[in-house]
Amino acid sequence: MEIKFYSLDQISNEQLDFAVVCAAYRGKWIFVRHRDRNTWEIPGGHREENENINGAASRELFEETGAVSYEIEPVCDCSVTIGEMTDFGRLFYARVTEIGPLPESEICEIRFTKAMPDDLTYRDYSRYFGTRHWSF
Repeated sequence: MEIKFYSLDQISNEQLDFAVVCAAYRGKWIFVRHRDRNTWEIPGGHREENENINGAASRELFEETGAVSYEIEPVCDCSVTIGEMTDFGRLFYARVTEIGPLPESEICEIRFTKAMPDDLTYRDYSRYFGTRHWSF
């Protein structure tokens, strides 16, 4: 796997497939657990048809964490290449101030932690986009 980082808007919105949101709440990072897995992930996902990548990030943050009040900002664009396939995305940072009930979705649990969990779904991927280098 090869991951590259780019300045914001160096990649066109049409090329951006996914959003990754490193989100903080009350001095801790937010991780989510998919109902079909026993491991933890950073909130995020693919954008929907005709959706702006910034809108996708806000939608995914709400759907996966229940965040109802937050500030979200783009950090950088990136690409992930695995074999012959390259996907482009945008990394965001969100400071969440209020969380409501977890919406009905594929996410069944959220977790607040100061450090990255050991049991990550996408360990190689998360170590690049994750919170190990970020502190409060």
